[in-house]
Amino acid sequence: MAQPETAYRPDSVGHLLVAQGITKTFDRTKALAGANFDLAEGEVHGLLGANGAGKSTLSKVISGHYTPDSGEMFYRGQPLRLRNTREALQAGIAIVMQETSLVPDLTVLENIFLPELGRPGRLDYADMHKRGEAILAELGQAETLPFDREVRRLSSAQKQLVEIAKALGVQAKLMIFDEPTASLSPGEVERLFDVMARLRESGRGLVFVSHRLEEVFAITDKVSVMREGRTVMQSRRTSELSQADLVRAMVGSELGAIYHRPPSAPASAERPVALEVKHLRSTPTVRDVSFSVRKGEILGLGGLVGAGRSETIEAVYGLRPRHGGEVWLNGKPLPAEKPDNAIRAGMGFVAEDRRTQNIVPDFSVKENLLLAHLGGQRGFFCNYRSREKQIAELLDQLGLPAERLLDASMLNFSGGMQQKIIIARWLLLKPDVLILDEPTKGVDIGTRATIYALLRDIAAKGVALIIVSSDFEELLGLSDRIVVISDGRSIADLPSDALDEEKLTLLAAPRTSMERNTHVLNKLAQQHGGAGFWVLLEAENLICLNTVVEQPGADPGFKSGEARKFSQTHIPLALELRQSEFVEEGDGERSTLLVPIQSARGHDFGWVGLTLPRNAPKPAPEQIRKSIIAMAETL
Repeated sequence: MAQPETAYRPDSVGHLLVAQGITKTFDRTKALAGANFDLAEGEVHGLLGANGAGKSTLSKVISGHYTPDSGEMFYRGQPLRLRNTREALQAGIAIVMQETSLVPDLTVLENIFLPELGRPGRLDYADMHKRGEAILAELGQAETLPFDREVRRLSSAQKQLVEIAKALGVQAKLMIFDEPTASLSPGEVERLFDVMARLRESGRGLVFVSHRLEEVFAITDKVSVMREGRTVMQSRRTSELSQADLVRAMVGSELGAIYHRPPSAPASAERPVALEVKHLRSTPTVRDVSFSVRKGEILGLGGLVGAGRSETIEAVYGLRPRHGGEVWLNGKPLPAEKPDNAIRAGMGFVAEDRRTQNIVPDFSVKENLLLAHLGGQRGFFCNYRSREKQIAELLDQLGLPAERLLDASMLNFSGGMQQKIIIARWLLLKPDVLILDEPTKGVDIGTRATIYALLRDIAAKGVALIIVSSDFEELLGLSDRIVVISDGRSIADLPSDALDEEKLTLLAAPRTSMERNTHVLNKLAQQHGGAGFWVLLEAENLICLNTVVEQPGADPGFKSGEARKFSQTHIPLALELRQSEFVEEGDGERSTLLVPIQSARGHDFGWVGLTLPRNAPKPAPEQIRKSIIAMAETL
């Protein structure tokens, strides 16, 4: 049994919250077995642990969802005994859940002040509007949320913001964020962290529950780690720890490089194409997507939430109508009518939402495991026995005890165990192509390592894998190639080793949100009769994010979404020198000025350039530089 790392026990005085010796049992399962936790004002405290460690249970005890069996809690120096969530809200304790608790048919304003809607008397909407504006101003999001819009029409990031505003509407002093970034893009995570930083500066105490260690290091001041219902690391300063320290505390052992790839993998260009998608269209979300994946290759589909990644693979698989384009599987056209055509042709699909898209709650674990087998069967008989040997081998490979197949419900399993069963379901059919949408969403790092090793093993056996993930680190670590989708269009197809998280984020930025940037490039190109472009430069390579060519003679030799070596462009000398003046190429055909840009948070956002054709008048470099730097303010 894991033991606490130290005998650290804070005094209740001077802390916003202190919880000591908390236990909680559900039926025969001991979810908490003596958990300890403390939180100071003006602090972001990370609460970590593998699936089933007790993080969410402890969070729900603190927020009044559960009553502990034993133990004690102190809040602002006074004993705290909560019977329900209403008492927690009245005390100033709120929880922001991964799956929001908003009412979709009510407006943003009504959801922010939801606790007030049940009170007797008439609602003062003018006063609510005034208070709502003050809350959003405190969060630095005054222009972000239209108060009269129904919540069902909001993005995941906007819904998360409404949840936070709702907590501030009851004047919460302690806020628990339970996996708040699971459905957010990297850019949206940055904005959430800006909001959390403002809350910390206002003196509130924040608990941050997450599986993503890079986020823990980015936002938290201290961390506590739980394992098997106990606290095994308490209130350690994040700055004093490494990622290996946290992983060791979470899983109880060292964990190797989870993205390690076998060095002997053959070049993907030598393998036959397993799946090819040409100009796919499924209105209104998928507008023009093309990609291919070869046998034994892992292809990543990158993009922000709402870019059309999930809708693209659903259209490929037959879950949504196709309004144009072609899909070829193993050299044959794949009909679009329904998914069972795809299953019988050799394609498997692990959908994003485990609870609603992958699991039948009334079926046993074994019946859930064999769902895809049933979908591929013809006739009246289940023919389960034909799969028994494969099932035994898969369970051993995944580390799942065979006796758990007899469990009456998949819902008794942790999220990681559920995901393993769902992946195993498709492996029983030995597919040629396996598509996985957010394969490790809400899964702890130990289970992620197991899933990654499994996926690499599947690819090594010749299966073509397509991975959709909002976790750009995961996408870069797993994929051989990445196709970037933005606004329903495939805009780049690059080897993963040519990218990093910042480059991928910039490539994935919605073109509709880059109007001001495109406007600047248009203005540069039109005013000076040349070409404006935005590129990322590293060593002797570039990745183009955007290009506007007004004068064909000024074409720099690359387009949006392309990767090129400097020598493959029309402006290699300018790209190599990157001077503060116009650089004329050796052939005299073009002159180029490059300006480096940074975001408001100091991130390197590449270079913006203006290329002019032969004999075109050159404007003052400082004038061009000011126009370009102004563009960086929109990033």
